Amino acid sequence: MLKLIKHLKPFVWLVVLIFGLLFGQAMADLSLPSLMSDIVNVGIQQGGIEKPTPRALPAAEFNRITLFLTEAEKQEVLADYILLDKQSLSPADYDKYVKLYPALADKPVYLLDAAEKEEITRLDVIFEHSIPVVAAIELNGLGPYGIQVPAGIDPFAYLSGLPPSQMERVREIAAAQTGAMLETLLKQYSIAYISAQYKMLGMDTGKIQTNYMLRIGGLMLLLTLAAAAASVAVGFISARVAAGLGRNLRRQLFERVENFSNIEFDKFSTASLITRSTNDITQIQMLMVMLFRIAFYAPILATGGILKVLGTNSSMLWIIGAAVAAMLTLMLIMFLVALPKFRSIQKLIDKLNMVMRQILTGLLVIRAFNRQAHEEKKFDAANNDLTRTTLYINRVLVFLMPVMMLVLNGVMLLIVWVGAHQVDAGNMQIGDMMAFTQYAMQIIFSFLMLSAVFIMLPRASVSAVRVSEVLETKPVIIDPKEPKSFNGHLRGMVEFQDASFRYPGAEDDVLKNISFTARPGQTTAFIGSTGSGKSTLINLVPRFYDVTGGRVLVDGVDVRDVTQHALRDKIGYVSQKAVLFSGTIESNIRYANEQATDEDLEKYAETAQALDFIKGTEQGFGTQVSQGGTTLSGGQKQRVSIARALAKKPEIYIFDDALSALDYRTDSELRKALKKDTKDATVLIVTQRISTVLDADQIVVLDKGQVVGIGTHKELMENNAVYQEIALSQLSKEELVL
Repeated sequence: MLKLIKHLKPFVWLVVLIFGLLFGQAMADLSLPSLMSDIVNVGIQQGGIEKPTPRALPAAEFNRITLFLTEAEKQEVLADYILLDKQSLSPADYDKYVKLYPALADKPVYLLDAAEKEEITRLDVIFEHSIPVVAAIELNGLGPYGIQVPAGIDPFAYLSGLPPSQMERVREIAAAQTGAMLETLLKQYSIAYISAQYKMLGMDTGKIQTNYMLRIGGLMLLLTLAAAAASVAVGFISARVAAGLGRNLRRQLFERVENFSNIEFDKFSTASLITRSTNDITQIQMLMVMLFRIAFYAPILATGGILKVLGTNSSMLWIIGAAVAAMLTLMLIMFLVALPKFRSIQKLIDKLNMVMRQILTGLLVIRAFNRQAHEEKKFDAANNDLTRTTLYINRVLVFLMPVMMLVLNGVMLLIVWVGAHQVDAGNMQIGDMMAFTQYAMQIIFSFLMLSAVFIMLPRASVSAVRVSEVLETKPVIIDPKEPKSFNGHLRGMVEFQDASFRYPGAEDDVLKNISFTARPGQTTAFIGSTGSGKSTLINLVPRFYDVTGGRVLVDGVDVRDVTQHALRDKIGYVSQKAVLFSGTIESNIRYANEQATDEDLEKYAETAQALDFIKGTEQGFGTQVSQGGTTLSGGQKQRVSIARALAKKPEIYIFDDALSALDYRTDSELRKALKKDTKDATVLIVTQRISTVLDADQIVVLDKGQVVGIGTHKELMENNAVYQEIALSQLSKEELVL
């Protein structure tokens, strides 16, 4: 997969945007559990009162609290509160405050006047340790302090009359008692006390709670909508990036295959190249969507969840650690088990495609020899191999999700069990336990999401390797860095100078020291027994192969010193197997020259002896041609291919056994017509028919990859035994006499 990262370069800014959106989505999702905790802890348990610092207090209660403050704390508190009473307020201010605090009509009230967050935080610590003391004395008196208060005497009035040294002793005892209590309990006692005081002031505590719930709930709704919007945006952008990557890979793969020589095609089968450009790239594309939407999001969510848990309560972090370790171990084991099978599954798809392609291509032959049962067995064998491997992988992977869910549910039960004991001991609030549960689910769910990616990753990684193999295969035949130009005076001259060729990995040369010259205005024919190297030799001219020794010259220039485009622009090629494309007869002929007129098309078709059968169809040149030209006979396909080569008007014509499907009369008429239309061009004909080469200007006889004779028909009949043997095996002596 790493080899394909460079192909994401055109989408780098979209990938950065995806990361930004994923980070924003994760932050929104990670904020929801803590906000839910606030709703439970503050909104429900604390009635919407967030802090132990009261917004307002009756003056009497305020004075009771200050009894337990040090002088420095008392001065700080007094500096942050203002005293409200009827005498000190203007009528307008009085009316305003009395609506908020109805008890102000009967008694003075202290109002918080601090706005800075740091100051409020310091006040929280002060009140958190003093309010519980006041609340405890109001409930239990001064007995716990070893002080007996006479009946009917207010304990706080009694304390205010104590000597400073004795009062300091009381403060020390109170500080020791609050210091032994948990922070959560101190806060809860303080909030409960403040709530009671708010009610005494006539404040609407129900409204305080409702406002808090609406504010936090509204924030949760906004964060949920933001996370949903980010998720939709990530999905949309991820799909575009993955689709764009797939498009680019297919284009690059196609362009690379277009530049392959026959040597590269010998390395990759057609079925394999089709699978790599379709199924393999689809696997990569699907994985990319999963990576952007899940694999990149899961680590952000998991890391953020762990940090949040550490900030909430780290005492149960070991539960998540154990669960994550178990899941990682499980995923690693399954990865090691499944990966070898994923490597083989794409090869099995190649094999199935190859078998299917062979059966569909040779269906008529299969029926003619009644071999349907045999081919069915071959297909079943390939199909069953793929099915067994797929089932094995699915059985392994289907085990993954239930185990993951078992771990998830076990973790939830363990958190509830441990958390309940923590809540009972006062070490944790219920909302904190619920938030911890949500964070644990987010962390573990992140690994569940990664396991979904894991299901696709092995197969996609194999596909990536297969695609990279094609993209990294450099064609053996390439254009020179500084190409030369053709000699314009020669125009079509082809010359072989001691040319030899050997297939990669072979021990012996297929062609050995081939030398001859084919001139413009002449027809040079190549004849020899099957396997003598005729087609290989002719493929050296358009550089379908490159010589491994000697040189091949066109217009006096080595074909390796010019661009392939410039070389092939001079050549009209008709292959041994006539290849037509889906479309019409007209589109197939125009394939070589899109500017050809209708009159030109008729002329080329007439020369190729194809006009009669074309005109004999209802639609003429508009007759539909199926893929591969299967709607036409072999001879018709060859004649249309020849018309296509004529439409190019090249300087060199190559006919690689292109007349083999024609009857002798059509063959003869075609050669006569070609003589007229190709009189200024160099014509190279590969054939096994003696009748085709009778009137050739030059015949090159090949035997076991070597030239064993060059001359006209008459000359070769007189002095070349190999040619005589081929000729006499096809025609009588009388027929061979020109």
